[in-house]
Amino acid sequence: MTPDAPAKAERWTAQWKELYEEVINTGLCTGCAGCVVTCPHDVIGYEHEEGKYKPFHLEEELGLDNCIHGEKGCTTCTRACPRFRTWESAANKHLFGRDREDDEMAGIWEQLLLTRATDKTQHEKGQDGGFVTAMLSWLLDNNYIEGALVSGVEDDDKWKAKPVLVQTKEEVLATAGSRYTYCANPLALPEAKEKGLTKLALVGMGCQVSSPPVMWDRKAGKVSKPFQFNIGLLCSKTFDDAIFSELFEPKYGLKKEDMVKMNIKGAFQIWMKDGSFHEIDLKECHQWTREGCKNCPDFAAEHADISTGGIGKDNDWTLTIVRTKLGVEVIERMIKEGVIESRPAQDDEVAMKLLRTLSIVSRRRWPDWAETTVKVGTPALKKKAPAPEPAADAAPAGDAPTPEAPPSA
Repeated sequence: MTPDAPAKAERWTAQWKELYEEVINTGLCTGCAGCVVTCPHDVIGYEHEEGKYKPFHLEEELGLDNCIHGEKGCTTCTRACPRFRTWESAANKHLFGRDREDDEMAGIWEQLLLTRATDKTQHEKGQDGGFVTAMLSWLLDNNYIEGALVSGVEDDDKWKAKPVLVQTKEEVLATAGSRYTYCANPLALPEAKEKGLTKLALVGMGCQVSSPPVMWDRKAGKVSKPFQFNIGLLCSKTFDDAIFSELFEPKYGLKKEDMVKMNIKGAFQIWMKDGSFHEIDLKECHQWTREGCKNCPDFAAEHADISTGGIGKDNDWTLTIVRTKLGVEVIERMIKEGVIESRPAQDDEVAMKLLRTLSIVSRRRWPDWAETTVKVGTPALKKKAPAPEPAADAAPAGDAPTPEAPPSA
């Protein structure tokens, strides 16, 4: 008896038309620009400006919602999209050979560490101990990569982020630190291609670093080949640039040009040139949340080789989630060579608790009508218990003490 032949994989036919209908028009699009930089026909545009950060179709023949090349069989944009259909499962199976378990809210990982750079300059210039700065420099020194796609700043505005290609340790150091407005780092890919670079690192939030493994799994072709190393940044949201002119300066007198450093640790922290330090309640910042972040379920950058972020007790160590075999190889070599120092992440109970809590909060944002596997295992919100009935011998209502007025929302 002849055994049944294995079922053929269903032919991938989804193109810009489906991407527009299912991702861009529904609010799932994060603005990662994966579809833009991988389009082989250069017909997807992108404006890296506040209130935009979304791809759009450049050809007029079939309108904004359809593509002539897609009608002829081109499917690259949907293959590259890290929010299209079963994106999470596709990336997981390519990187790890399995899907995540229900309790793996922060994704699949091999090691959890706290790390920081041993080099004084990298440590001080970088964010939370300078780990990413140290790692990029080490990757360049050891020929893992020829360049990296990162977030830089405009020449006339040190807080206006722009995608940048860095190729030297000096350039890495010049772009160190965090900016909490959005930057679509993959947009630096065309420059890398023009220079003939074939080994690149991508540094980005979860929405960006999920794109290469999704491309690899969906066989998007040559466009994914340059991505050799993926560095993910823990991220719950980014803010519109207007937060500087509409909140920080008018309410608190904090001028953008006088800011030295910023961080988020339970509050928006800002250091100024005059040496002062300020904390602003994150609830005040909420209305400036970037539109593309509101449905994003991935706090922990779950599809990077190494994910990293400063969510611990202090600003001197970086929580480092080592996910892939390549990530383990790199981190262990860096530790052995003394480029970074490390200790178990479990030493910082605050970081461990926040990693799980913020991962759950982000997963809950994913809409129920979208791909259901993304929310598998996510604990439901606990409903508030109803107020207890008054006891039989309680004082009459007229004699009860008057409660304090509830705080305003």
